Amino acid sequence: MKGRDYYFDNAKFFLIFFVVFGHFIQSFINDNENIYTLYKVIYTFHMPAFILVSGFFAKGIAEKGYVRKYVKRLIVPYLIFQLVYSVFYYYLYGKSTIKIEPLSPHWSLWFLVSLFFWNIFLLYFAKLKPILGIMIALVLGLLIGCFEWTSSYLSLTRTFVFFPIFLIGFYMKKEHFQLVQSKFARVCSIIIFLSVFIGFHLYPFINYQWLFGSKSYEALGEGIIVGMGIRICFYLLSFIMIFCFFACVPKKEYFFTKFGKYTLYVYLLHGFIIRIFRESHLPEIFESPNYYIMIVIVSLLLTMFLSSNMIISLTQPIIELKGSKLKKWLDISQNKIKL
Repeated sequence: MKGRDYYFDNAKFFLIFFVVFGHFIQSFINDNENIYTLYKVIYTFHMPAFILVSGFFAKGIAEKGYVRKYVKRLIVPYLIFQLVYSVFYYYLYGKSTIKIEPLSPHWSLWFLVSLFFWNIFLLYFAKLKPILGIMIALVLGLLIGCFEWTSSYLSLTRTFVFFPIFLIGFYMKKEHFQLVQSKFARVCSIIIFLSVFIGFHLYPFINYQWLFGSKSYEALGEGIIVGMGIRICFYLLSFIMIFCFFACVPKKEYFFTKFGKYTLYVYLLHGFIIRIFRESHLPEIFESPNYYIMIVIVSLLLTMFLSSNMIISLTQPIIELKGSKLKKWLDISQNKIKL
């Protein structure tokens, strides 16, 4: 961990925990009003904050082999997991055929495709003045909602909707994050979090699917003008919640800090467990409010397990296309056996 910024590792750990936790509690949003409200609050910031951090660390556009690097890092794992998910769904849901659709990302795999496009977009947007680039990105994010066919095709709707957040992250510096790292900012953030929770609780009819950034205005039941207005409101809400989140992130190293280094592994692997969970009888056990704390504990343990050295070592050849961790882990295991 030497040389790493604990603040960002802590932030990424909490964010991936919220991703896992959010996917777990989705099974209960129709049964409990408080869970439904909490679900919406989480979705106002967890993926937007992840996207902002991804933009913040996307500084190597001048490096040689930039495009090739992201093809290897994002597109190759995406194609592998598209195939794996297709086979997985075939057995899990008892489908008649294995349907492989490389241009329609399975579930959470949209993030890999969008992240690839965002990094490619930087080759052009980085040449613009920040204000102009952000304004163009916002206009594109609003216009994409006019088209229905982009919702599933290559994750284009999410790509353009969330690109302004990625681009703002790209332009940010550490000093910007330090602006919210104060006791006063944390107190204000907690108040805002509670206020947003109360707001969603008092107005439960607010469609949470706006937070996904994946649907057209028509699919969300709105016209173009009203839809753009609503999307602007959700942009503002997400930006506020993003910085409220970062105000609450600790700066020191803790037992969970090291897990923030491998969030991509958790993101790609937890979906299999979530899908099995939803298709099993386990959700019936957790339906009682007395067991909701167990969902938090299970989400936390799963997040740490999927970012453990053992899992990283076993899956690195597929996710990163290299086996250095696996070799090291096997060497250590053999030495322990000898001892």
